[in-house]
Amino acid sequence: MNRNNLLNNVSASRPSNEENEIQVPFIDLKRFEGGFQDSLNAKFSSMTAKAQFIGGEEVLRLEARLQQLLNVGFAVSCANGTDALQLALRALGVGRGDTVLVPNVTFWATFEAVVNVGADPATLDADISDGGISLKALEEAIDRLKPKAAIIAHLYGWGTAHLTEIRALCKARGVLLLEDGAQCFGATFKRAPIYEGALISTASFYPAKVLGAAGDGGAVFTDDPELADKVRRLSNHGRTTHYGYGLLGWNSRLDSLQAAFLNLSLEHLDQRIASRRQSAAFYQAHLPALGIEIMRPPKDYEENGYCNVCLIRDERLKTAMEAKLKAEGIGFGNIYPGVMSRQPGAEGVSKGHVGGDVGEVLCASVLNLPLFPYMKPDELDRVLEVVRSVTGK
Repeated sequence: MNRNNLLNNVSASRPSNEENEIQVPFIDLKRFEGGFQDSLNAKFSSMTAKAQFIGGEEVLRLEARLQQLLNVGFAVSCANGTDALQLALRALGVGRGDTVLVPNVTFWATFEAVVNVGADPATLDADISDGGISLKALEEAIDRLKPKAAIIAHLYGWGTAHLTEIRALCKARGVLLLEDGAQCFGATFKRAPIYEGALISTASFYPAKVLGAAGDGGAVFTDDPELADKVRRLSNHGRTTHYGYGLLGWNSRLDSLQAAFLNLSLEHLDQRIASRRQSAAFYQAHLPALGIEIMRPPKDYEENGYCNVCLIRDERLKTAMEAKLKAEGIGFGNIYPGVMSRQPGAEGVSKGHVGGDVGEVLCASVLNLPLFPYMKPDELDRVLEVVRSVTGK
């Protein structure tokens, strides 16, 4: 999730003059299970007393659990989701002079990572039915630009309807496929973890994610032992031995306290995802009757309940909706409000755009209503009430 959307673009709450008026944040990161805080405090106290800060048991345990949970050969933790992308690209051998295809609709880190490893990004148009890339644009870009690699982003808590075709196409054409899974942890495709079967994929453990840390964190997943080994060495200064360096890497280690927080969170992950899915289903069941179009997971996916995705293509209605939500103290977001190819930072570094302007339509239409673990029924009802007051249905 775009941090500005999460922290700065959430609607401000106005003071309520009525005691029974419910205000709902866009996301609430303070709702934990009973006993979670006590368990965390005890764990952190024990670790700090023993100076367990870098590596060690908690990091090893987390990586082993992720490997088993996601059915991947290797899980390598790192400092954050952006580093995970850059580590994966470097491990694939992507660098100066290489072209990498990236979604036009994604978080900036997906685009930025390509530039940061010295490669040249080219953007692909979106598919408004699921938020993924246009398969037609991908095919055209492979023919025209001869890329070394491509990145797809599994947005909104699911993946593209064309995942099988995209993986097969890239493999057949010799294009290295990196899957940005920052938003899809806990989602399944054909009843298997979405990361399963990917050449290489990444996760972000930013606090707002479905599996969030108490700060930054990330991971890279692959079944390829050579890729995994290279990612691990790159994330630790390129080390081959303690004072031997076979690569030019950097410091991107996940610290032990974050690993401990994530390990504790994993014990409650199923419960949190079930709660998220319940709220997502509530919106999907009730908003269409109010005239609000909802983007849903494609066939064969079970979403993780990461976010609600409304598509309001009428600009006046969207403006009115945002104004009303803000006035009534209901948080909202827009994931994401602008395409990569139009960002000021893309000027002079992009190799162009392939496809049409569906991404612009998607970005202009998206409105995200509150969705987080353990939302209360009266909060969901209040959101629905405010939306109804705007649509009049």
